[in-house]
Amino acid sequence: MKYFSLIIVFLIFSCGNKEDILLPKSNITIVKNIVDISPVYIFFRTKGKDTLAEVNKNTAISTTNWAFNIDKRLPLRIVIPEIMKLQEKKRAGKANENKKPQNYYSYADSIGKNIAFLPFTDVYYKMEKPEINSFLIYFKKGNEMVLVNKKLIKKDEVLNYVFSLDFVIQPKILLLFDKNMSFQEYIQNKILIQNLESYNKNKEVPEEFVF
Repeated sequence: MKYFSLIIVFLIFSCGNKEDILLPKSNITIVKNIVDISPVYIFFRTKGKDTLAEVNKNTAISTTNWAFNIDKRLPLRIVIPEIMKLQEKKRAGKANENKKPQNYYSYADSIGKNIAFLPFTDVYYKMEKPEINSFLIYFKKGNEMVLVNKKLIKKDEVLNYVFSLDFVIQPKILLLFDKNMSFQEYIQNKILIQNLESYNKNKEVPEEFVF
């Protein structure tokens, strides 16, 4: 617990704010060390019965890698539109083509006791249902069953199921997420299926649908 308290204090002083950001947690590290990085903070706010996302990007330099420190309590329907705006702004900026700045989500590895990072630079988010005929994996909020092309599969068996399929032509896999899912659950789901990235290599621009 002391370790995670130190993480929160670090975030408080980094953004010059007397409030905390509760980072998502996982039990595995995808990326451990990043150089040439600047932070983006997205805070959890409430106004009456409404939940709001407050963005602090004052310390983010467009030519560096960005670490998105996002409060795990925020639902995707609120936080993803803010992430999309920041992505568009950064993509529109000028950068060295040989050194393309990357975007990462930060989270706490509860086993390794370190801050870890999940890359998402190339992901294009859409706040709608997909219209194209693709291989769909849909994660519902708080559900341990995942809808994989109209078939319900236990979450921890999704990878084995997909890898066991004998495709004549390898399809592009689209990830779908419940818009009411928390950012905590989203990060855990993304880490769970991280190995699916190889399936979409050299295909069209990766897209994720939130609805």
